[in-house]
Amino acid sequence: MPVQWLKQEWKVRGLLKRVHLSISGCLGPCDVPNVVMITSSEGTQWLALLDSQRHYAMLADWAEQSKNADELLPLPRELQELALMPYREQPQLTFEGHR
Repeated sequence: MPVQWLKQEWKVRGLLKRVHLSISGCLGPCDVPNVVMITSSEGTQWLALLDSQRHYAMLADWAEQSKNADELLPLPRELQELALMPYREQPQLTFEGHR
């Protein structure tokens, strides 16, 4: 992940106070590399396997366009295809009474 490049883009594009960027080692599903979590009042979108400068540039472009529109716009199709469901639906556990 091009951490310094992303930080610089967020600064140059004036995104710091409009589209918050945090970079950490693991957001939860640590077995999948290069995970992005986008959170808004409408919910959370996870993306995974971002593996090219193009992906990161698209993310920065999307953030800038959303800032300019004053709302979160739909992600570009190429990024939508990287959607991740980090927590699979688990079957409900049942507990039998102890005897």
